[in-house]
Amino acid sequence: MQKQFILFNLDDTLIHCNKYFSQVINQFTNQMGKWFPNIPKEEFRKKQLEIDLAAIDRYGLSSERFPESFVHTYLHFANETGKKKQEEVIEGLRKLGNSVFEMQVEALPCMHETLEQLKNEGHELYIHTGGDEENQRRKITQLELAKYFENRVFVSNHKDDEALQKILKKMKFDRDRTWMIGNSMKTDVVPGLKHGINVIYIPAQVEWEYNKVDLSKIQIEPKGTFLKLNSLCHVPEAINKEIYQLS
Repeated sequence: MQKQFILFNLDDTLIHCNKYFSQVINQFTNQMGKWFPNIPKEEFRKKQLEIDLAAIDRYGLSSERFPESFVHTYLHFANETGKKKQEEVIEGLRKLGNSVFEMQVEALPCMHETLEQLKNEGHELYIHTGGDEENQRRKITQLELAKYFENRVFVSNHKDDEALQKILKKMKFDRDRTWMIGNSMKTDVVPGLKHGINVIYIPAQVEWEYNKVDLSKIQIEPKGTFLKLNSLCHVPEAINKEIYQLS
């Protein structure tokens, strides 16, 4: 079997991520509802998302951005209602936001089986994930992923076309044998298609708004294989099928 170079996204592709953020955001909106009882909770959620997404252009996917979205949402509604701002509340919100980066992470179904099979078949596995180095390495360590990826881990604060291009150039991959596997249309699928590698899209059960892209409006013609799977469990079979068809 011809060796493939397989890049996996981490969050919500190999491990759970969005569900932890949802839990913390729910705590945040519940607390905001106590401070601002006349405002629907959905307004807090909407404003927090708006502030969080707007900060990505400036700060990328760094961990500091998320807690600050809680703080600035609180400040927005305090200004809007004339409520006195309290420093202890601001610090409490930062602590709440940061708590998501302290949670024990959990593998998605078939993660270990999928990685084990691909590794045993002789494929070279990589992680290309977005975020800050410390937080992403923490999760990789918790789930003992080094046995599959060793030092083949790339963490991009701005995970985009340029970040993927740097990896492809540095590693000198044969693009016909290179795969990008992920749940994000924005940071996994679109960059992979633009750079002419094979792409497997595995939608997350609950997707972050930032990751959503209408692919029909981008009009990229895949140069390699482009598959949509409903589970990580089906990845080895799908890749092997494509290898045999091309051989």
